[in-house]
Amino acid sequence: MKSARVLAAAPLVVALVAAGPAASLHSPSAPPTTVKVVMTDYDFALSKKRLVHGKVVFRVVNTGEVIHDFKIAGKKTPIFTNGQSGLLRVAFKKPGRYPFVCTVPGHIAAGMKGTLIVR
Repeated sequence: MKSARVLAAAPLVVALVAAGPAASLHSPSAPPTTVKVVMTDYDFALSKKRLVHGKVVFRVVNTGEVIHDFKIAGKKTPIFTNGQSGLLRVAFKKPGRYPFVCTVPGHIAAGMKGTLIVR
């Protein structure tokens, strides 16, 4: 009797393994995740610091008094002055730790850096 239950469940197990762990986490056709990034003098505030791999739209705004930009995964915004904002689109294809920084000279040393965790 026990082996009959195991055999009955086998197709379900095969289907779940074939789909893979990412299939249930993030569909390729899913809309992008939106993360708000607020840049101040000299810090970043992200609305999410952990997210599932896939497409991400960063909505970046500079509320600081000096110029700033936002760089992550090899992509970068233009330099923004106070009040300016823009979008940065990034596709995270695999899980990992992705550092982000402001590339204006001296700003990393002043603390404008962090890490986004993608699972």
